[in-house]
Amino acid sequence: MSAREAARAIDALRRGWAVTVRADDGALRLMAVEGADAVTLRAFDPAGEADILISAARAQTLKLANQIAAADPDMPVLVARAPWIDVDVATAMSDPVLDLASPLKGPFAAKPLTAPVAAKAALRLARLAGILPAFFAKATGESEAEVSAADIDAYDDAVHLDIATRARLPVSASETAEIVAFRSPDEPREHVALIIGQRDSSPPVIRLHSECLTGDVLGSLKCDCGPQLHEALHQIADSTWGILLYLRQEGRGIGLVNKLRAYALQDQGFDTVDANVRLGFAIDARDFSVAARMLDLLGVGEVRLLTNNPNKVAGLEAAGIKVAERLPIILPANPHNERYLATKRDRTGHQL
Repeated sequence: MSAREAARAIDALRRGWAVTVRADDGALRLMAVEGADAVTLRAFDPAGEADILISAARAQTLKLANQIAAADPDMPVLVARAPWIDVDVATAMSDPVLDLASPLKGPFAAKPLTAPVAAKAALRLARLAGILPAFFAKATGESEAEVSAADIDAYDDAVHLDIATRARLPVSASETAEIVAFRSPDEPREHVALIIGQRDSSPPVIRLHSECLTGDVLGSLKCDCGPQLHEALHQIADSTWGILLYLRQEGRGIGLVNKLRAYALQDQGFDTVDANVRLGFAIDARDFSVAARMLDLLGVGEVRLLTNNPNKVAGLEAAGIKVAERLPIILPANPHNERYLATKRDRTGHQL
């Protein structure tokens, strides 16, 4: 087994295929609830006996777990399958966005996990795949992909990341900018770096910018991503030299679809932190070792970091990049993102 096996399992889950997760305590054959329909579920589970594996955070909402268990993002809960639990019911069980549309669900019954280590690894695999952590689960059967819990736990898309190509790219902030593309054989997402200015021996001004389709491209007012991106480019251009690292880690690492689910939950009254947790994801699932690997490949070991997020400083330094200085990005709020910015300040430690 290897990172390639984990990558194959991630791809299989995204395609709605069955995956087997093996651990020392046993194996689970899984089909993601999100990728299932009546036909594929019947093929996966002809007898209609596959139970439902969900996170304890979601199980607490369904009155199947306590707060202590729900506080552990990796804690799984197995829900006994009943004849009336079809794909639609399983989807309502899995997706908190649907809670207001289907408030009366159940009764459900939790049952003991026969392979808890494999079950925990399965939830982590779902999060790596960017899908809801919810599965139809069986102990036996054929699968399109198989992966060990150890390989899931060790999965790191930064390890084999390398430079794919580079080219001149004039942009509004700098007509002499150079773009560098990075690719890993274990991961379909490609990251890029935009190098601005004339390189010298001084630490460059660096911005780690996580992809935000809604903010960067569509001009969303719900976040501050688009304005931060453009302000960072101009601050880098005003320095001696610097690099914008554009990381394909949409929605703080949970992916575009789950970010939009979080938006729907925010419309129901949850803040950005509680929305992520309610979906079964970490508050911030980004991996800044990817950025560190990109900087290493560019021959940069010390930086001046443009950020309001202390976790980015800690993430880079933990990966071996020295942060000589943290430079804040100060931008005005608008009526649509005031609560979002206050949540980042009060609940995730963002500073100016």
